[in-house]
This record gives sequence, C-alpha cells and structure tokens, in this order.
Amino acid sequence: MASDSVTDPRSPFVFDTHELGRRVGAMKEHSRQAPATADFGSDVIGVPPGDPVLLELRLEEVGEGVLVTGTATAQLRGVCGRCLVEIDDEIVIDLQELFVHPDQGDADEDTSRLHGELLDLEPLLRDQVVLDLPFQPLCREDCQGLCPECGANLNESPDHVHEQPIDPRWAELARLRTTESDPQGHRSSPGPTGRNSKEN
Repeated sequence: MASDSVTDPRSPFVFDTHELGRRVGAMKEHSRQAPATADFGSDVIGVPPGDPVLLELRLEEVGEGVLVTGTATAQLRGVCGRCLVEIDDEIVIDLQELFVHPDQGDADEDTSRLHGELLDLEPLLRDQVVLDLPFQPLCREDCQGLCPECGANLNESPDHVHEQPIDPRWAELARLRTTESDPQGHRSSPGPTGRNSKEN
C-alpha cells in the first residue's frame, strides 16, 4: 500500500534494508517492540496508544523488492458491544507483504513501496489491526447483554426477570381495585347500616 508520508528512520516501525544489498535471497530477521500509535483500532476496541507491539519479522530480498513475513502481537482493550464490560484480549497479526523498490515503476498506487532503503511497516500494520478487529466485540460468544428494562448484566444474573407490564387498557381497572382494597389487599366490608337487624 502506497504512502506519501515522510519516513522517519527513528521510528521503531521503520527498518533499514541496506544490508540486503539487493542480493536476491539475502535475508535478515528482526525482533523488536514498538509502541502502538493512536490509530491501532476502532472507537470500541484496539491497542491502546503507547502499548507495546511485538514484531517478529523476516525481511528477504526477492529482486523487485523486499518481502516481509512474520507476526505482530499486542494486547487489545475495549468494551463488549452487548454488556459493556471491559475486554482485555490478545491479537496476533500474520504479515506477508512485498515492499517494492522505488525504481519499480510498473507497480500500482496501492502497492507498498520502500522509501529509498527504508521500509515503513506502520501503515500496513495499522490497517491489518483494524481489519482483524470484530465489528462488534464481545466479552464471550454467548454474552447475554443487558436487561433492556433496568440495565442489569444478564451474564451475572441469568435468572433475572421482570413482571409483565400491565396492558394500558386495564390500568384504570387495576387502579380501582387497589383503591377498594384494605392495606392487606382484601376488599373492605360494607359499613354498618345504623339499624338493628331485628326489632323486638
């Protein structure tokens, strides 16, 4: 993938390929840690900026460019898309990309290129992390989410239930029944009539 940005040789994501000397088959292995930049993820999950990304790479001259193969490993942090609990997980990115030499003019604009003898892995790695992230991260595959009525975490309270809501058409009747009941919930008896039930 092409990049018009200036390559900083001091960046831990930049590798100097001059030792390969354009000798086909020449190879060099690298193992290093690099701090993640701010774009290694999405709004809900990603590699926190500054957290280490472990790079285990092999750079090989293949004639038209340098072939990069290896892995990048980092810790993901985010929020579950259903229950909103924090997620702490590991991501391992498998890398295989050809960075063509600057004088290879037949490569299209999306081709990754060397900048002189420098190879900048950051744009490729950033895109790969984003592509490998789930659209909706979950704390677990069977996450039950939150109760839509009260927000309780259903993973922690699997038996959580609510009484069925009263049909609005019966709400007035329920109110009248409550009004006519005594504090113990029993209907009140008719009051005294003020007359003797039987005259002598």
